[in-house]
Amino acid sequence: MIEVLYVLIVTALATAVLGVFLVLRGLSMTTDAISHTILLGIVVAFFITNDLRSPLLIFGATVVGLFTIYLIRLIMNTRLVKQDAAIGIVFTALFAVAVILVSRYADNVHLDIDVVLMGQVLYAPLNRIELFGFSMPNALFQLSIILIINIIFISLFYKELKVSTFDPVYSHIIGFSTTLIYYLLMGLVSVTAVTAFDAVGAILVINFFVAPAVTAYLLVKRLSHMIILSCIFAVINSSLGYMFGMMLDVSMSGATSFVALIIFLIVFLVNPKGYFSTVLKRRRQKKTFTRAMILMLMNEDRHQALTREEIQSHFGLDDSAFYKNIEYLLLNDYIEKEDKKYKLTDRGEEYTHYTRIKYELPAQ
Repeated sequence: MIEVLYVLIVTALATAVLGVFLVLRGLSMTTDAISHTILLGIVVAFFITNDLRSPLLIFGATVVGLFTIYLIRLIMNTRLVKQDAAIGIVFTALFAVAVILVSRYADNVHLDIDVVLMGQVLYAPLNRIELFGFSMPNALFQLSIILIINIIFISLFYKELKVSTFDPVYSHIIGFSTTLIYYLLMGLVSVTAVTAFDAVGAILVINFFVAPAVTAYLLVKRLSHMIILSCIFAVINSSLGYMFGMMLDVSMSGATSFVALIIFLIVFLVNPKGYFSTVLKRRRQKKTFTRAMILMLMNEDRHQALTREEIQSHFGLDDSAFYKNIEYLLLNDYIEKEDKKYKLTDRGEEYTHYTRIKYELPAQ
């Protein structure tokens, strides 16, 4: 069963290196469309060859994948509909045709809808190939080749991919063909998707392309670092998904996708620029602003000594917020209390003077 893990890891790596550019280019949902519409190419090629192991299935699926991209861009270029609408129209139409063909003419073969969507990675080791006297799963061999091709492509065209991803206008000015790079990238996405299609299904293919790259994007900003970290997350997701799938006896695709979601949420919530950090930063900023406004108010001639009720009324503070802010100002010697009234100390006056100079506020 360890071969199942190998298939998952190689699949994850082959998709993750391309997924980085899909995420940065805003093409994540295009992957969803490709991973479903390639079924049409598989079905048509199967009808021609009547052989599920024929290499023409990969060729047919790749052609349909590129055709999907072409149709989406064609509709988008009319400027009548946006990208998401174009993807929705093309994706559902081509996938619907494939489903009709499968259910009508191929219901007695391996091309069933459940396998198409969820995949059967546990069956990958059953389809084997002999290579230099070693026996290995055919999916592992094919995906290893795809992984090598993808790495070579990114290595050779790294500069072009980087420039066309972040500044397509500049890329065109200096002579890079953004269209050629785009179709080369999407062609490899189609080939990778269809190669992984039989082993892991359409759902996990989408997850492998998008989840590691999105998670890595939250942590790093350099492209090279994002590619490396995306591959690391891809291995972690597939390894943990394999472990949980085996332990709980559930769908390997579902377990892997769920693990990827959990890891993404953890990174999203706790990274230095994540949700929790942002919320805490906003709360600190709000407290700092409120305290500064209290001091600035006391620095005005007509408000040099204020009661609790006057401060609460002016800033709309409840008792809890008032005492928290006042306690901080008292402990740090910004204000002092005399006869139930609060007024600035020398340090408080220095702070307000510095604040006015810093933000060029008029003196009171």
